[in-house]
Amino acid sequence: MSEREAAKRATGGPTAAKKTAAKKAPARKTAAKKTAGTKATAEKTATRATAKKATPAANKTAAKKAPAKTAAKKAPVHTAAKKAPVNTAAKKSATKKPATKKPAAKKPAAKKASGGTSTESKASRARRAARINEALADVYYYAHPELDFENPFELLVATVLSAQTTDLRVNQTTPALFASYPTPEDMAAANPEELEELIRPTGFFRSKAKSLLGLSAALRDNFGGEVPGTVDELVTLPGVGRKTAFVVLGNAFGVPGLTVDTHFGRLVRRWKLTEQTDAVKVEQEIDALLPKSEWTMFSHRTIFHGRRICHSRKPACGACPIAELCPSYGEGETDPEKAKKLLKYEMGGQPGQRLKPPADYPGQPAPPLPSRAPAAGAAQ
Repeated sequence: MSEREAAKRATGGPTAAKKTAAKKAPARKTAAKKTAGTKATAEKTATRATAKKATPAANKTAAKKAPAKTAAKKAPVHTAAKKAPVNTAAKKSATKKPATKKPAAKKPAAKKASGGTSTESKASRARRAARINEALADVYYYAHPELDFENPFELLVATVLSAQTTDLRVNQTTPALFASYPTPEDMAAANPEELEELIRPTGFFRSKAKSLLGLSAALRDNFGGEVPGTVDELVTLPGVGRKTAFVVLGNAFGVPGLTVDTHFGRLVRRWKLTEQTDAVKVEQEIDALLPKSEWTMFSHRTIFHGRRICHSRKPACGACPIAELCPSYGEGETDPEKAKKLLKYEMGGQPGQRLKPPADYPGQPAPPLPSRAPAAGAAQ
């Protein structure tokens, strides 16, 4: 081989090497690309993997936070929901407790007194009325009219004066009155101002003086100065109603009758013997429950009980001797010691209402009216 050919080959060598390098370069580029792609893919994969890992963590964190927020939002609802049953239970228990306690408190009364309902028959009420009357007769064997009087005229005048005041105050007032005007004729001729002054302690003295003057004149002019002995005649007199008429008839003439005053009406309603409030209707219903012979004394016994024990505002239930017969037991003080302090007149160890009580009266006579001289002096 000549030197030129060797040189060409030598020159061609680099070209071939370049070609070879060129050929190899793409391969390297391809490898580099592949490597870069692989790296990029790896990075993407890693990023995705990280993202995936991050996402569950984030999701878990969010999940943890979300329930916390939800719980925070829903907490009041759950709390209310939880508390509601407690409140409901408390309400139920609170509702049940009174229901349990009330019958227990009413049991003694229910055992003691049956009946007393709106559906009770008349026969049942009559039997209860008879038992109550018998029990009162044992307790108040000394029951009597609590007005001092010597004759029908004095009883009539005293009964008219007893309106809106106590029998005690009337009894303290009438001695001087009857000393001045002993007969209807004397009272009919009385000076109105002098009469008013005598009866002033009983209250409403002007209207009462007018009634006394009117009934005295009627007795003088229409009945010969005598008090008539029938209801129809008595109620024609000024200031005289059915209650006053029955007081006079029952205690001055021995004619049976019910005296329906405030005490009587209150007690027969507490005993569930009637639901009426009108005096005439009360009288009619109680008349039908008891024998006529018992009407006057049943009135006295009932009024005695109302004044001494079964008061309007504070009945002394704990000291009541007929509590077992009363369907209203428990309306007043049931503690025996406290109830004893509520008793009045002879039942409470105090003087009665009459200055001249009957011989069998167990208490003390009432004192006379205190002198009004100091009051008159003070007024001047």
